[in-house]
Amino acid sequence: MLYDQIQEAVRYIRTRTDFQPNTGIIFGTGLGQLADDIEAAEVINYEDIPHFPVSTVSFHRGQLVFGKLSGASVVAMVGRSHYYEGYSLREVTFPVRVMKFLGAEQLFVSNAAGSVNPAHEIGDLVFIKDHINLLPDNPLRGPNDERLGVRFPDMLHTYDAELLNRAEVIARAHGIRAHRGVFAVLSGPNLETPAEYTWLHRIGADLAGMSTVPEVLVAKHSGMKIFALSVVTDLGYPPEAISETTVEDVIAVANEAGKKMGVVVSGLLSGEG
Repeated sequence: MLYDQIQEAVRYIRTRTDFQPNTGIIFGTGLGQLADDIEAAEVINYEDIPHFPVSTVSFHRGQLVFGKLSGASVVAMVGRSHYYEGYSLREVTFPVRVMKFLGAEQLFVSNAAGSVNPAHEIGDLVFIKDHINLLPDNPLRGPNDERLGVRFPDMLHTYDAELLNRAEVIARAHGIRAHRGVFAVLSGPNLETPAEYTWLHRIGADLAGMSTVPEVLVAKHSGMKIFALSVVTDLGYPPEAISETTVEDVIAVANEAGKKMGVVVSGLLSGEG
């Protein structure tokens, strides 16, 4: 069933464009401005694609953009759907499956996140080196279709070491504050309590967010190379660093830091580092 739905989505997209992407990109909250730099060959609204989840979050544009970015052939999701919107994780990650069948061999994922690492500052970039999955479900749960991936994917080398190393080189070369970190995913949509932030810090997380890990699990299952990064939009540790945070605050920080993210992503795509 899932395989058939993927093929139906791909067939529709192929009626709109024959563009062949090598890299899939998912732009998170406030980070979609890099999509404006894509030399677009085609733009397709999510609502037009069979079985594609449509974001209910007003500031997510909901478009699949095909084209060239820094010389690379990409397909970019400008806006994503989340578990907290009521979608299943299989629905949330459906676009990653489609990207893979369109030809994407690697996936770049971005998000806005709260930090539980006292060394971080608002606006910093964090390159994800590992994650802690605290969601109550898994997009790989249920019958496994070997046409999509193996039953038990190993997670040891989930985040590509070469891309991580190159990203650090690019950040240093451009004077961008950046770190490596562990990303913890929770269901949302509420932000965490001070006690929860403290617990996340104690179990080894550097960041807390509501996305990315489900897409990463499916990308790993699909055999894709993965690079993920977060923009620190608020601080959750130590407790005295916490202040009330609104979605407007998060978007404002992400919009500003998105320029730095664009430098790193564009550098990776162009072969820099």
